[in-house]
Amino acid sequence: MSQPMGSTSRDFGTIAIVGVGLIGGSIALAAKLRGLASAVLGVGRDAKRLEEARRRGVVDEGLDLAAAARGADLLIFCTPVDRIVVGAREAAAACRPGALITDAGSIKAGICRDLERNLPRGVDFVGSHPLAGSERQGFENADARLFENRVCVVTPVENCSRAAIERIGAFWTSLGAKVVEMSPEAHDHALAETSHLPHMIAAALAGTLSPGNRNLAASGFRDTTRIASGDPGLWAAILFGNRQQVLDSLSRYDRSLSGFRRALEDGDLVALKQLLQAAKTNREQIDALGN
Repeated sequence: MSQPMGSTSRDFGTIAIVGVGLIGGSIALAAKLRGLASAVLGVGRDAKRLEEARRRGVVDEGLDLAAAARGADLLIFCTPVDRIVVGAREAAAACRPGALITDAGSIKAGICRDLERNLPRGVDFVGSHPLAGSERQGFENADARLFENRVCVVTPVENCSRAAIERIGAFWTSLGAKVVEMSPEAHDHALAETSHLPHMIAAALAGTLSPGNRNLAASGFRDTTRIASGDPGLWAAILFGNRQQVLDSLSRYDRSLSGFRRALEDGDLVALKQLLQAAKTNREQIDALGN
């Protein structure tokens, strides 16, 4: 990781948001709040939803992908991860020279490597992932301040121009994020541990709750399983797209959980306390970072 990036230009021209949901809508509102765009275009599969986003002032205009790409200086794909590559290639074919494409996907290696080559001359793609969000969905829950003081990972590959990398970094910095740069593979390894595995564990835990005990699920259970309310289709694509890294993290988790099982089976109170203390210390160190 490295804290970046020199340019802090606040003029990003016409921005197109592909997928105007929670993240896309928050980017649109943040860009408008901070005066970063001459216009914010929205692209979506549901024309009625897109029109409602326009009516609410989330985007200035709703267009199809080709039309938005022809007019955009910066395109940001906020679609499910399994649709980013196809969409970005389609958009790139319609972009003007000098256009820049990024995404907000939670997996990076497959996307960045697929888009590493064969884009039209003069059109750049640089991957990115803002580590912000919610289990809530839709532009109705968008927040113009969602990215403030949150980490955004930028994931260039070898043939990315430094100017394009700096411009993407400057964009996220202008939204209030703290930008770090990682390889796509390093990102996926880290996010498997910090995001994808926790989601799977929360879902598994939520799935173990007996219907008769739902009225007894208080703050501890609710806090631990909150993220299991996320969109199943979106999360299935993330977990499947990063499955080897998730499996590796799941193996480490299995070993950790086995330690707790052994302590209970052996009646070893000392070992149980040590495991709980180690977990408590690790969790408190996260809080100390202030992210």
